[in-house]
Parts: sequence; C-alpha cells; structure tokens
Amino acid sequence: MTDETEPVLLVEERGRVLVLTLNRPRARNAISLELATALGEALEALDRRDDLSVAVLTGAGGFFCAGMDLKGFARGEIPIIEGKGFAGLVERPPCKPLIAAVEGYALGGGFEIALACDLIVADDTANFGLPETKRGLTAGAGGLLRLAQRIPYHRAMELVLTGRMLPAEEAHGYGLLTTVAAAGGALDAALDLADRIAQNAPLALQASKRVIQESPDWPLEEKFARQWPIVNPIRKSNDAKEGATAFAEKRAPVWTNS
Repeated sequence: MTDETEPVLLVEERGRVLVLTLNRPRARNAISLELATALGEALEALDRRDDLSVAVLTGAGGFFCAGMDLKGFARGEIPIIEGKGFAGLVERPPCKPLIAAVEGYALGGGFEIALACDLIVADDTANFGLPETKRGLTAGAGGLLRLAQRIPYHRAMELVLTGRMLPAEEAHGYGLLTTVAAAGGALDAALDLADRIAQNAPLALQASKRVIQESPDWPLEEKFARQWPIVNPIRKSNDAKEGATAFAEKRAPVWTNS
C-alpha cells in the first residue's frame, strides 16, 4: 500500500481501455515487489478479457517511474516476476497494445518499462535515461536490448555509455515518442490514442502487434510464409466479415472477438 492507505497500482476501466497507474508517488513510483506483482497480474487480466483492447500505463504525482525500489532491494526484495521479468512486464509484455504515458522522469528501470510498451506518449517535462553506467551497473531490464531498436544506434550507444538524460523533444525527434503533449497532458494524449486503437478489431490488433514484433528476426526468404499462420485466421474471422459489412453499410462495426 502507498502510505498504508492506497493500492500501489490504480486500475481503471474506460470502455475498452484499461488505465494502470503506478501509485507510489513518494518513492517516485519506484517498482517494489508488491507493485511488480500487481502490474503483472493486471496485464494478465488485460490479455484474458475480451472486453479490453488496449492499456495505458502511467505514474502518479507527475512522475513516471524511478526504476527499482532500492529500499526494498536492500531488504532482499527483488521486483522480478518469474517468466515476466522486472516489474512483471519487461520480459513478457502483454499480447494486446500497451501505451506508456510519461510525465516527469522515466529513469533506469522506469525507462525500460516504457521501452517495453508499444507506444510512448510524453509531456514536454519528460526526461528519459539509463544512468546505470554511472552507478557501476548495466541496464539489464531491456534497456540494452531495446533502445538501439527504437532510435539510431550511435545515439543509443551515447545515451547508454554516458548515462545522460534524454529530454522529450529530443526523444520525439528520434522517433521514440508518438506524441509530445503540453505539461500535464501526457495521460489525456495517451487516452485519445488508446480510444482510437480500441475502435479497431481486437483480434487484428493482437495479430498485427505479433507480426511487427516477431518478424525482424525472421529470415528474409521466410517472412511472408511465417506471417500467414498469424494473419490468415484473422482474414477468415467473423470480425473481418463484420468490418467489411459495416463499411458497406456505413456504420460502426460491432466486434465479437471471433
């Protein structure tokens, strides 16, 4: 509990959008074992439920996440969930789209959480950083694995080796961020994006995400063959028929996840 009165993770449903708020503001939303467990369970529920299409992950108190809770670590608590990794997320993100809404700082593990999301929206106060080399450590929760896939190689190397901060505007210039909102507007911008995503067919969203994530490692000559088992069931789905029918009838589609 936060200050022994509030849950460490706030969970809210807005239609087909699940909003998850890291709620340890006094600790700058550092990830404790309790918070990692709660986040992992919430993301499992996201994938399990047909009535949810997308999630937004943000932080309370104008701060996204300062990484691992060092006080908890000193007590022997390591916020790593088996099979899911740090924060219950970085090694096995959900199958459904996940958007990070970042205000303030996303440092160390906090930046790695954002990198594990499919889209990042930030306000103009946001700063990102992997300062681990300054502390004699390495960014082992996905920062070293993902950052150079998101921004140019030499820029990623410079950020990792120097440990400097990456302001929102610069991050946006590298294509890391979908949107930079005015101060305090990251969550609203992320919710707007999530609403637009949630209007689309849930099965098609999941299949599209899977192909985009997995296909970079496929041999060039096998890429099309490997995508067919993922995308062909979508073409044959009831939702595909509904999408075409709704278009012809000039109405909003009614998805059934089938």
